[in-house]
Amino acid sequence: MAGTPGGVTYAQRDEGYFARRRLSRYAGVWSVWALGVGAVISGHFSGWNFGFATGGWGGMLVAAAIIAVMYLGLTLSIAEMSAALPHTGAAYSFARTAMGPWGGFVTGLFENIEYVLAPAVVVTFIGGYAGSIFGIPGEWQPVLWVAIYVIFLALNIFGAALSFRVTLVVTLASLAVLAIFWVSAIPRLDFTRWALDIAPDGTALGNGGGPLFPFGWSGTLATLPFAVWLFLAIEQVPLAAEESVDPRRDMPRGILLAFGTLLLSAFLIVLLNPSLPGIGSFALGSSGEPLLDGFRALYGDTGAAILGAIALTGLIASFHTILYAQGRQIYSLSRAGYFPTRLSITHPRWKTPHVAMIAGSILGLGVVLVVWLLSGGPASDWVGVSAIVLNMVVFGAMLSYIAQALSFILLRRNHASVARPFRSPLGLPGAALTILIALVTLAYQLQDPAFNRTLPWVIAWLAVGVGYFALVGRHRLILSPEEQFAVGQRK
Repeated sequence: MAGTPGGVTYAQRDEGYFARRRLSRYAGVWSVWALGVGAVISGHFSGWNFGFATGGWGGMLVAAAIIAVMYLGLTLSIAEMSAALPHTGAAYSFARTAMGPWGGFVTGLFENIEYVLAPAVVVTFIGGYAGSIFGIPGEWQPVLWVAIYVIFLALNIFGAALSFRVTLVVTLASLAVLAIFWVSAIPRLDFTRWALDIAPDGTALGNGGGPLFPFGWSGTLATLPFAVWLFLAIEQVPLAAEESVDPRRDMPRGILLAFGTLLLSAFLIVLLNPSLPGIGSFALGSSGEPLLDGFRALYGDTGAAILGAIALTGLIASFHTILYAQGRQIYSLSRAGYFPTRLSITHPRWKTPHVAMIAGSILGLGVVLVVWLLSGGPASDWVGVSAIVLNMVVFGAMLSYIAQALSFILLRRNHASVARPFRSPLGLPGAALTILIALVTLAYQLQDPAFNRTLPWVIAWLAVGVGYFALVGRHRLILSPEEQFAVGQRK
């Protein structure tokens, strides 16, 4: 079957093809909420704090507010689209209906970079925290990374119900850890003395009292890519649409509840973490474990070690939930024929996309191991390894946000008749603002010399994907639910 724009061809598949690729429905609104919060929460434990080095405290706060506006527009847009098009494909599905098969595939490829590499970034954070707490030598980090992947792949593979239960438990535990930190930190807060300890020349001010914006407006804008880590991956929630009991109701509610939770947590962590005695914005700008540093300031090394071990739950929550998203994202593109179809086979008993999760994990782990080796192996700084891969994740995410917001605009204009159980109150202006902020963030990311070292990797990833689709994938598409809906909209 041919005839769609882009010269694609659909191969016929019988019911047996889809029988080997079934998912099971389990998730309710709180499972959706936990998936959204859990995916992001590690960004409140590590990663975001590098923005102090580029913008100071004031720059970080304003950058976080700008990025929050971008994510508000994005979450409202995907809340509307996920209820209207409740398919596992999520971003690819939205773009496929709005922009055709090439638009759908390229959007899915942008998101693929994010979801394959984000767990690899988080696993280095877990290894760094664990190494600091338990004294694990640097040369053992890769062994720890592999072990973590194996354990949480197993939890994700052994059934959707188990995966969602684990997600809810570790998400609640990570929020409890953050709440302990917030309540403990407020009485010790000394904002002027510690948070404002960066001079305009980038040096530390021993007695604080520095400017709110030590690097000016340009420093604030340069901080945008780091502020992204406070909300990165909340957009994965629609990937659970075909495992949701009532996606048209639960998707919008779960997404917006998750965003509200993360917004509160982001504000508190940016305010409190650098304002504790003995820490400050300057030191946090290069810290690999900012929350653990905060606990050390509050409870000393012994108490911090105990709470730090508990704090690993936040990193584990994100690792577990993004592994889930990684599997569903690869599964959806494979089921529709964009990726090799063997990747979409689900487990005969557990009905989870185990092949997709294993393949994505091998690729993500392989990338971080190569970066680790190229950075010096056992002698490398794991924070530097994390930063390199994190830049790739943010780049893929920004491109996917632009594509999803554009899909929202095109769906509103060209497919107005599609039923929308939820409508974004920000509408087209909200989506347009998302695109604008994402473009500015990309522009400043491209000015970062550290990112320029990772750009060839991203270009190579995109080139391989587009090449495969042009030569093979576009001739082997399958009428999966996303494709059937999109083709039906053209008639």
